[in-house]
Amino acid sequence: MKTKLTILSLFIIISLFVQSCSTKKKAKGPEDEIYVIADSLEFLAVKDALAETFSKVIHTPQPEELFLFQRHSVNKLNSLKLKKNILILAPIGSGSYTSKYLESIIDTTVEQLIRDDSVFVINKYDLWAKDQLVMILTGKDISTIEQNILKKKDDLFYYFREASNKRLAAGLYNKKFEQKDIEAKLLNKYGWMLYTQADYQLAMEKPEDNFVWIRRGVNSNIERWIFVHWMEDASPEFLHPDSIAKERDRLTEKYYRTSDDTAFVVSYDTFKMNSEVNFNNRYSIHVQGLWKFSDESGGGPYLSYTFYDEETRRILRENVDILHALSKQLLEKETLLAEEIDAIIEETKNARNEKNILIAEKES
Repeated sequence: MKTKLTILSLFIIISLFVQSCSTKKKAKGPEDEIYVIADSLEFLAVKDALAETFSKVIHTPQPEELFLFQRHSVNKLNSLKLKKNILILAPIGSGSYTSKYLESIIDTTVEQLIRDDSVFVINKYDLWAKDQLVMILTGKDISTIEQNILKKKDDLFYYFREASNKRLAAGLYNKKFEQKDIEAKLLNKYGWMLYTQADYQLAMEKPEDNFVWIRRGVNSNIERWIFVHWMEDASPEFLHPDSIAKERDRLTEKYYRTSDDTAFVVSYDTFKMNSEVNFNNRYSIHVQGLWKFSDESGGGPYLSYTFYDEETRRILRENVDILHALSKQLLEKETLLAEEIDAIIEETKNARNEKNILIAEKES
């Protein structure tokens, strides 16, 4: 049978899984930790595949893993049910304790689909706690599970990253502290909208170059810069990593300059990663890498999304920079800061059903 990897909601057959939303507590724990429920031998068989899937490394500029994972036996599950990210992993019918647990909670119809290799991933949101993702990875044997993890690693990573972004955005987005005057100005003047928190300032507008820059934390230990750039009557052929990188360097050399005008921001390719992603139902190029000042006085990571809007024939791009922190404590927060800004961008596109909501690039 041709394998079909289908995402199913759990068929709930025991009262353990039936809880009123009003009685659920909020999920707890670090955003970057995934609690893996698996028997030790089965975990060891797929450990490398899980690491390749979830332990993606970003450089801020020190290397940091986006997700950490730790194994726990199924008899510890009750003590972990309030965690934000839970992954339960076992084959059906292997005889392991985790396998027996899955057999006790999964409907027999779904169990047969698993044995036929038609179902591999089962996601359940808010199962035991609010804002929680519980993922089950299963299959007819552990080898099949390993193969499917590697085949679908981008999707599996996306599920946890998307859940994390939604939690972060919920904590960051607050209408009370939203600068609606700036948002309205940008929408009316340029035809796109960006969620703007209260502590951001409109630093520069260059309509002749389709460039807008807002910033936060001026002259503080951590500064955050966001610039938006767009191209009118553009061709989707521009959506190539080389074209995007060249245009980025042109803009940062022109506008991201030191106060004495002796240095400017440049990118370097040592740790650059490009990927194709779905951004608000649009094909988008996602770029992640490192930047520095041309005089080597500072630098950090950046992240970007660039997409083509067919209706307006615009190439849209937004960049977010986080200037390098000065203390070890602040350095340890850089990955979370980058993720928080990514979450703001995700919240912007979800909260606003506008045609020209933009994309983001982060640098630290």
